[in-house]
Amino acid sequence: MVRVKRGPVARNRRKKILTLAKGFKGAHSLLFRTANGQVMKALVYSYVGRKRRKQDFKKLWVCRVNAAARNEGMTYSRLRNSLKKSSVGLNLKMLAQLSILDKKTFSHIVQTVKSN
Repeated sequence: MVRVKRGPVARNRRKKILTLAKGFKGAHSLLFRTANGQVMKALVYSYVGRKRRKQDFKKLWVCRVNAAARNEGMTYSRLRNSLKKSSVGLNLKMLAQLSILDKKTFSHIVQTVKSN
């Protein structure tokens, strides 16, 4: 069989991995084998991180809405239940934004829903 020499192909492959590994500490950015392992691990972490970010923001929004609702004399779960019963179509993110940026509107919504 003919011997295959992979000069430019292998170099380009390794260079791509080492470019992705820029900024890693020590051998993790210099040596191909360790850099390759670190890049694969980093890609896994970034995938998981994109999923976690959604969970983290939802937790934050629930905390904010709960705190604002308790100032109005209502719990988060009761507020969400009464919003659903009165067909108010505000999602959690918008409620959290209102609770921080426009407290007057948020309290008006809570009072309107509470009376129904």
